[in-house]
Amino acid sequence: MSLSFHPPSWCRRLGLLLLTGLVCLLLGTDAHSAPIPGQIVRLDPRLSALISPQAQLEPLATGLGWLEGPVWDKTQQALLFSDVKNNVIYRWRAGAGIAPYVYPSGYTGTEPFAGKEPGANGLTLDRQGRLVACEHGDRRISRREPNGEKITLADRYQGRRLNSPNDLVYASNGDLYFTDPPFGLPQAFADPLKELPFSGVYRLRPQGELTLLTDQMRSPNGIAFAPDEKTLYLTDVTPGQAAWLAYRVKPDGSLGEKRVLAEATPWQRTRKGGPDGLKIDTQGNIYGAGPSAVFIFAPDGTLLGRIETGVPTGNLAWGEDGHTLFITANTSLYRIRLLAKGNGY
Repeated sequence: MSLSFHPPSWCRRLGLLLLTGLVCLLLGTDAHSAPIPGQIVRLDPRLSALISPQAQLEPLATGLGWLEGPVWDKTQQALLFSDVKNNVIYRWRAGAGIAPYVYPSGYTGTEPFAGKEPGANGLTLDRQGRLVACEHGDRRISRREPNGEKITLADRYQGRRLNSPNDLVYASNGDLYFTDPPFGLPQAFADPLKELPFSGVYRLRPQGELTLLTDQMRSPNGIAFAPDEKTLYLTDVTPGQAAWLAYRVKPDGSLGEKRVLAEATPWQRTRKGGPDGLKIDTQGNIYGAGPSAVFIFAPDGTLLGRIETGVPTGNLAWGEDGHTLFITANTSLYRIRLLAKGNGY
C-alpha cells in the first residue's frame, strides 16, 4: 500500500509565496508584480545621483509600429527614430511632434515584403552628421547623403549577404561596429535566403574593410562603447541565455574576453521583451532597454534601478542638452529628464 500526502491549500499558498520571495530576493526586486508604466524603481542609493525624485516619464507619441533606433540630430535639434514595421524613419521636434523623415527606410524592393520588419532598425550619425542606418529589408548598412541619396556601406561578408543588421555604434577613430542577427528576415533563423551560417558582430573601417569580430552569439542585438572605449557592451536576446554582456576591446579594436554583466532570462519569465538597445552615461553607467523597462546598471553590473515602461522596450538615446533620455518602447516614444548626462555630450 502506498501513502500520499496532500498538503492543505494554505500550506501550498505559503510555499508559493516563499518561492516567489526567493526569486524576488535573487532579482533584487518585486519580480512577481506587474511593472507600473512610468514608475522609477530604485534599488541602489547610487541611482539618486542619476535620476531625481521629480523625474517623470513623458509620452511624446504612440500608436505607431515597432519603434527602434532613436538618435539625436544636433544640427536639426530633432530626434530621428525607426518604425521598423512600417518602413519609416520619423523625426520628432519639440513643439512640432512627429513627421515621416525617410520612406522607405529599410526596404526598397518592388514586391511586398514577406516579413513583419522591413524597415530600418538602429540609427546613428557619422562625424559629418550623416544618417547611418541598419536596414532590415535591404540587408545592409546605409548612409544617407545630404541630397537624400542612400549609399551602401556594407551588405556582404566574404561574398555572402548579411542577415539583417540590427544596431550600430561608432568608435572615436571612425570605425563602425554593428550586430547582424537574422530578425529582419521573414523567417529569421530558418529563412531560406539566409546566406551566413552565423550571427556576427562586425567592425567596418572607414576605408571599407569589414571584419568579423565574433560569431559566438546566436542573437547579438544592442551595442555600445564604454566612455574609454576599452569595453564594448552587447546584448544577447537568445531565449534561455539572454544577457547583457561586456567584451574587452583590444588595442587593435578587436574583441577580447567576455563577461556577463547581468542575466536577462529571469526577467523574461515575468515580463515582455528581451535585452535590446544600450546607451552609456559619462560615468560609465549602462542604460539597457529590456523586458518592460529600461534597466540601469553600474559598470560592475550592479542593477541600480529601472524605468518601467510596461511593454517590450527596444532602444534609447541621449538628446537635447544630453540630460534627456529618449526611449522607444513598443508602439510609443517617451522622454525623461535625468541628472546623468549622456556619453559624448
